[in-house]
Amino acid sequence: MMNKEKILIVDDDENIAELIALYLNKEFYETKIALTGEEALEVFASYNPNLVLLDLMLPGKDGYEVCREIRRDSKTPIIMLSAKGEVFDKVLGLELGADDYMIKPFDTKELVARVKAVLRRFKDSGTTENTNPDGQKVVRYPDLVINLSNYSVEADGQIVDMPPKELELLFFLASSPNQVFTREQLLNQIWGYDYAGDTRTVDVHIKRLREKIKDHDTWKLGTVWGIGYKFEANL
Repeated sequence: MMNKEKILIVDDDENIAELIALYLNKEFYETKIALTGEEALEVFASYNPNLVLLDLMLPGKDGYEVCREIRRDSKTPIIMLSAKGEVFDKVLGLELGADDYMIKPFDTKELVARVKAVLRRFKDSGTTENTNPDGQKVVRYPDLVINLSNYSVEADGQIVDMPPKELELLFFLASSPNQVFTREQLLNQIWGYDYAGDTRTVDVHIKRLREKIKDHDTWKLGTVWGIGYKFEANL
């Protein structure tokens, strides 16, 4: 019998959490509920979920802090849930490593569709493959190694920590050096056609990548004004 994928639901409103669980259970997901940020981190460590639905407004540790702590050690997909619809809140959530962001109140059927889409993207990685003889997907440049198989980046001999979507975006661009991609193309390729965000999501992730990966003599993340981005490399 196939193992069910596990969803951790983090929301201090027990009624909302149970309603979400009901709809996910109907889709054959296993669910567990946490009502506080502290409880969420404890359950996350023991439950080992495939995805986390994370409300931002929690007693004690808020959703941002919970997301930050999960991202220190885990690439598990996170969908943030919030009544806050401001661009700043969305951007902050994405910068901390969330894979998607939904504004309350939301349609439960849409939530289920988002869960399926994020899990599918996480499995597929949504990127062009560049496979080594040993089966690993790796892109190499002088002083830069991007490994999609184990989600690691090494720059100038140092391991660089970054959320999954940042790494996938960097890998995708570096896999096609000097090719220009529009923001829409990158959004569709990395986040999927069913992603409800906008092209500012791409700009946020490029900004974060540039803060972590500095320009090299032989390569850099380039902006093509009015169009999008490319990975410039002297081949």
